[in-house]
Amino acid sequence: MKRKILFCATVDTHFSSFHLPYLQWFKQQGWEVHVAAAGDHPLPYVDEKYSISIKRSPFDRQNIDAYKELKAYIDENQYSIIHCHTPMGGVISRLAAREARKQGTKIIYTVHGFHFFKGAPLINWILYYPVEKILARYTDCLITINEEDFQRAVKKRFKANLIEHVHGVGVNTDFFTPVNKYHKAKLRKRYHYRDDAFLIFYAAEINKNKNQKVLIEAMALLKDEVPNAKLLLAGTGPLLNDCIDYAMELEVDHMVDFLGYRNDIQSLLHISDIAAASSLREGLPVNIMEAMACGLPVVAVDNRGHRELVINDMNGYLVEGNPGEISEKMTVLAKDKLLRTEFGRYGRNVILEKYNLNKIIKEKQDVYMKIMVDSREGVWEVQ
Repeated sequence: MKRKILFCATVDTHFSSFHLPYLQWFKQQGWEVHVAAAGDHPLPYVDEKYSISIKRSPFDRQNIDAYKELKAYIDENQYSIIHCHTPMGGVISRLAAREARKQGTKIIYTVHGFHFFKGAPLINWILYYPVEKILARYTDCLITINEEDFQRAVKKRFKANLIEHVHGVGVNTDFFTPVNKYHKAKLRKRYHYRDDAFLIFYAAEINKNKNQKVLIEAMALLKDEVPNAKLLLAGTGPLLNDCIDYAMELEVDHMVDFLGYRNDIQSLLHISDIAAASSLREGLPVNIMEAMACGLPVVAVDNRGHRELVINDMNGYLVEGNPGEISEKMTVLAKDKLLRTEFGRYGRNVILEKYNLNKIIKEKQDVYMKIMVDSREGVWEVQ
């Protein structure tokens, strides 16, 4: 009988965006791979996909239905491993798998950034900290993706059997790679951007946390110093129309291009000069890792996830989040091509050394092996 693993998250696009290499890896090892999440997005490497009623809000009553649906699938399939992601995916999966865990199913939860952190609103600590502390008792391995979360889980004595630090989901450094001047100019022509434009790229859902408005404010301060600057915002979200209106209000709508949902991030990075990151909260942002892998310097608002990746005056700048400081650092990079090259080279080396996909797959593989040692399946041969 094939061993079975269930991956669970709030939405299925979480897996298509971040976890396809891991679904593929389990298939290559001969496992049967199941996914449970909301949505009807097709996923490769998956034998069974369950659409459940899970919602992001912890207060949505549909999560009760999602719990019942997921528990039925878990009881039916007798999984060897359940690997859950996202806050609500982690909550519902661990509650639904309590009985299965008594029968030997191993439960892994990857924290993509605790909602409670240094500087977080008090309400976050009140809502999320006790839930994560309690549910750690039903977790065989708690995986954190940044040092701050790892230290917090250890120091606060979360009762997971194992607490591990893995360096995110990894970046394919053969795909996300720097390009030469000729290829960059050719791509810019295809996308209708001038060779002398200074392109700033940010890929993220347009929402309150990602904080695109501060970048638009920075562009208003930048327009006199760097009139050829353009901010490229890839993504959609609830604040898209607000941001479009805000750019018009500040009279920088000609300097901000709203690109919508994109599946050509690599090419957009290749035409860009720098990457920006304005989010208030991050675990370990893939968008910044991809930009660094492509040799772009980064101007990022200081938070725990950005601090893991951006080193001041080495591969970019960490800023406090006010538009004046953001525009100041962007101006420095706009006027110094050699500095951009030096920062980009350093950032690329950071990704190669710590965050390349092959390294992260090995880190995850080691975690899976650890938790399977005392399971009902025993250790398996890695192919």
